[in-house]
Amino acid sequence: MRVLIIVATYNERENIAPLLAEIFLVEPEVNVLVIDDNSPDKTYVVVEELLASLFKDKLFLIKRSGKLGLGTAYVAGFNWGIKAKYDVIMHMDADFSHNPKYIPQFLEQIKTNDLVLGSRYVKGGGVLNWGLIRKFISIGGSFYARTILGIPIRDLTGGFKCFRREVLEVIDVNSLKSNGYSFQVETTYKTFLSGFKIQEIPIIFEDRRVGQSKMSSKIFLEALIMIIKLRFMLKHQKHK
Repeated sequence: MRVLIIVATYNERENIAPLLAEIFLVEPEVNVLVIDDNSPDKTYVVVEELLASLFKDKLFLIKRSGKLGLGTAYVAGFNWGIKAKYDVIMHMDADFSHNPKYIPQFLEQIKTNDLVLGSRYVKGGGVLNWGLIRKFISIGGSFYARTILGIPIRDLTGGFKCFRREVLEVIDVNSLKSNGYSFQVETTYKTFLSGFKIQEIPIIFEDRRVGQSKMSSKIFLEALIMIIKLRFMLKHQKHK
């Protein structure tokens, strides 16, 4: 089983090297594709040095012209992975909020499922180092999305995910409309509507070790609006 893990970065210079080291420690045979949006802190330089030395033939880099958004970064990564014929394509955050120790569990579950989600809101899952307001926003956002879309997934906004390549081919990643945090909702929703088997596994989400969160009230509001658009746009497409 050929596995690709996509890590999108923007100003993650302090996190990227230790993250890659941990990924390759727990799963030495995977490949990692870093997609960097021309980080001002030159995250891409660290990646270039690592792919030329320690992680040669395992690590790859797409350096983009600027900050083009998380959704477009993942679409670029999905297309790269599909073209290279990886069997399984994962993605995770670069800031250690997604612990690499869970990767073996994802890869075990993907053998019998089409999409595996790292979930904070199933038994055994949770969050560390979050304030009450952030917890409320996250839990409320997932409940809102689940209710609007009518989908039985507990954690719709999480970004630690593992797809079979065939899923990404069927849902047509180039047709995805979202580019912020609602991107996570859209990919799962389209997978659900396409009849694929989805499994949630518990993870503990840890607040980033170094740097600042990229979440903002503007991004959150955009996601709320986008979920309503998805409800009508994709349901219409399904019944065309």
